[in-house]
Amino acid sequence: MTRHGARGTRYTGAYRDPDGATRSAGSFSTRRDALRAANREEQKVLAGAWHDNAHGDITFRAYVEKEWLPNKHVEASTRAAYISYLDKHFFPFFGHRRLNKISPSLVQDWVTQAKADGLAPRSIRKYHVFLSSVFVRAVKDRVLVYNPCDHTELPKVITGKARTLAPDEYERLLAALPQQHRLMIETLIEAGLRWGELVALKPRHIDFLRRTLIVEETIVEVSKKHSPTGQRYLAKPYPKDNEPRTFGVRQAWLDNMAEHIRVNGIGHDDLLFPTRAGTPISRNTFRTRVWLPAVKASGVDFPVRVHDLRHAHASWLLAGGADLMSVMERMGHSQIQTTQKYLHTLPDTDQRNLDALTRVQTRRDP
Repeated sequence: MTRHGARGTRYTGAYRDPDGATRSAGSFSTRRDALRAANREEQKVLAGAWHDNAHGDITFRAYVEKEWLPNKHVEASTRAAYISYLDKHFFPFFGHRRLNKISPSLVQDWVTQAKADGLAPRSIRKYHVFLSSVFVRAVKDRVLVYNPCDHTELPKVITGKARTLAPDEYERLLAALPQQHRLMIETLIEAGLRWGELVALKPRHIDFLRRTLIVEETIVEVSKKHSPTGQRYLAKPYPKDNEPRTFGVRQAWLDNMAEHIRVNGIGHDDLLFPTRAGTPISRNTFRTRVWLPAVKASGVDFPVRVHDLRHAHASWLLAGGADLMSVMERMGHSQIQTTQKYLHTLPDTDQRNLDALTRVQTRRDP
């Protein structure tokens, strides 16, 4: 296309986009330059690398709500978590910005601000992975030509040596709990369950004759604001690894559980540990009103989370001689490396190693 004006003759490079529409590759002073520009764009179209810059004019929030989130095929609880992440961490910072104006330096600014606001390095890394997944999808959709999360400098995660609750410390903590909550906590030590698996337990999950427990359900607690169903508790048919798991439990726990079911008149399909209203127990409510006061009253001199009882379960099993594979299956771990981290974590493990070394050295053949 040729155009004449005050600056002389100008040539526009024209080409067709993937939809067959005529596009301009720019205006040039020579026909040769215009043809070169048009050919470059045509080659991009043929190679599938052509990008319409206008697509990136959509805002971050609009793209997420109209394109990214509706096409995420995830469980309701996961979707609720995504919406929570977006509302709390990303819409306030990126929501109003156009997608093609979000640069690597802007993402770096978000990381810097999140760190300054006190967000832990591990959490920053988790949320950065989430943010990157939005841009990965935008690149695949050809809304963007690159992912601005690539090469972000993230704060270093320093992993401290975890301290495992010892049996005597556990007994002190258990004694500090109100009587009505002790069996629930004993169940965590007995079975090494996750919180959602614990509060989803029902009598039908216990086989008193075979002395086994089956874990096939979990309950996730979400904000009603972010719940797609408007419900606070979302039941899922399977636990984290999507496969039910069955494992043995001891007779003493079974006896206590049978008495608990009898005394409280718990039905076959009723929750074993509900609130007075019959709903699942809220993890945060239990933590603040029951657990933390009990930890303080017990005199245990380091922070202990409810989830740490699951860690203690695995550590005690391994310290007592259980094999890695059976503990892995019992815990529902998908990788044995996850189970291995519970080896040698009890406070007296090193001393027991030294005692074993001494026994071997001082052993005398008859």
